[in-house]
Parts: sequence; C-alpha cells; structure tokens
Amino acid sequence: MLNATWLDTFTTLCDVGHFTRTAELLGMTQPGVSQHLNKLTIQVGKPLIIKDGKSFTLTPAGDAVLAIGVARRQQERELQEAIQADDPDAGTVSIGSSGSIAMWLYPHLLERMHRAPKLVINVTAAPHATILASVLSGTFDLGIVAEPTSHPRLDAQDLTREELCLVVPRSFAGRQVHLPMLDELGFVAHPDAYGYADDLFSLNFKDTYKGADRLRVRTFVNQIGQIPIPVAQGLGYTILPRSGVDAFAGKADLAIIQLPKRRFQDLRIISRKGRSDIARVAALGKLITRAAVALQ
Repeated sequence: MLNATWLDTFTTLCDVGHFTRTAELLGMTQPGVSQHLNKLTIQVGKPLIIKDGKSFTLTPAGDAVLAIGVARRQQERELQEAIQADDPDAGTVSIGSSGSIAMWLYPHLLERMHRAPKLVINVTAAPHATILASVLSGTFDLGIVAEPTSHPRLDAQDLTREELCLVVPRSFAGRQVHLPMLDELGFVAHPDAYGYADDLFSLNFKDTYKGADRLRVRTFVNQIGQIPIPVAQGLGYTILPRSGVDAFAGKADLAIIQLPKRRFQDLRIISRKGRSDIARVAALGKLITRAAVALQ
C-alpha cells in the first residue's frame, strides 16, 4: 500500500510542476516536499522523476504512480459526492417487524417505492429478539417492536398504541361472547396467540380463564396472512393486533368483539444511534409514523 500522504504530495507536485509552489500549496517547506518524494521513491523501489534544472520529467514508474494518485483522488471525490447527496429517494432501507405489522405496512411502502424508483425497501417479519439484534448489528435500519427497549446503542421513539382484537366469524358480530362459547368454536392458534390470549382474557374473564394452555385449539398456523382465513370460514376464533385484521383482504367476513376491558400494545420504532439521520431512513421513519396513526 502506498503511503497516502506521500502519494498526495507527489500527485500535487505533478499537477503544479514546481517544488516551491507545491510546498506553498500544501503548507509545507520545499525540503518537506522533497522528503515525501524520496520516501515514496524508496517505497516504490524505482526513481519517479528525472530532474532537469528547476523542472522535471516523470519516469515510467512515475507515470504509473501518478495514475494511481489521480485515480485515488477521483475515488475520494466520488465518495464525498455520495456522502453529500444523501438522497431520501435512493438507496436501500431494511425494516424488521412482527408479521402483522409487516403485512399492514407493506402496501404503504409500495406506494413510496412507486414515487422513488431508486429506493429499495426490504421488509422482514421477525420476533422481537431478532429485530433487536438485527437493528444493533445494522442488518435492519429500522425495527418496530411492542416491548420496551432501553439499549444504550439504540434510539427508540413511541409510535402508536395498537389494540389486541378478539376476532370471530362475521356471524358472531354483535353477540355477547363468553369463554365456553369461544371454546366450542375453537382457537385458531399462531406463535403469538397464547401470549395475546393471556393478556386479553385475563383482563376480561378473571373467574373462568385458566390459561392459554387450557384453550381448545382447532388449528395452528404460523403464516400471518393465513391466520384469519379459518376464522373467516367459520372454523374458529383468534386474537390478533388490529394491523393483522386491517391488512386481511377478506376482513368483511370477520368481526371484532369489543370486550369490556381493552388491551393495547405500545409500539415503538427503533434504530441504531445515528442511523435515523440518514435521509432515506429518516423519510421512511416519518412515513411509518404517519401511517401508524390509523392503528389507534
């Protein structure tokens, strides 16, 4: 590797063509310029210039080294231009969230991509621990989580409150429900459903609810887009965040039963410190914040 300082001095000397003016331009002494040239010559192992009085000509080795110096300056200019551009409509942004949030959010992101052809948006559905680790490592630029986060290397911003919904077939709309009725219908379980059931049913059926492990499961599915389908077909009930209901294409065949005590999740948007200052990341963060208002 050529010494970057010596190479820059040599490249400037070739541009200017004069040792004294090179020294003035770089804020150095003329012996200092000569010293950089000598050290670079030793590093290359061959003479770089042939002196002719106060002027000089380049040797073949000097021509080759100058080409490297010019190329390196061009790379640095391109890097500076890329850094300064920081276009909110160009580049890649990766987002991690729960499956229900991902399904709800994706159409909003597609609209953004239509307006910004150079913007690439990657969305991954993942559990809380994976989202946290991926934001910390830089794999995800943004994460949406429903659990408190206080890691010192993360920024967390309150996003919205999202309701946990008891989702039943449309034919149950307006009916008073109780646990035996739901148990007869059967539980459409999914990876988060047991925790949701403990949260929601413990609030509303204190005397009769014995825990999620006692619910009669009719079917289990771990694909978020598939969870409402058996409910819509009258095969069971489930519990989902409102985003998972709103994003389902057949939600006209579903009903949400409003229990006496409502249960909410506090959603937060997280990013690694400093990452949200990048224009494209900041723009998507604002988009998500605006869209999340509808979940309240």
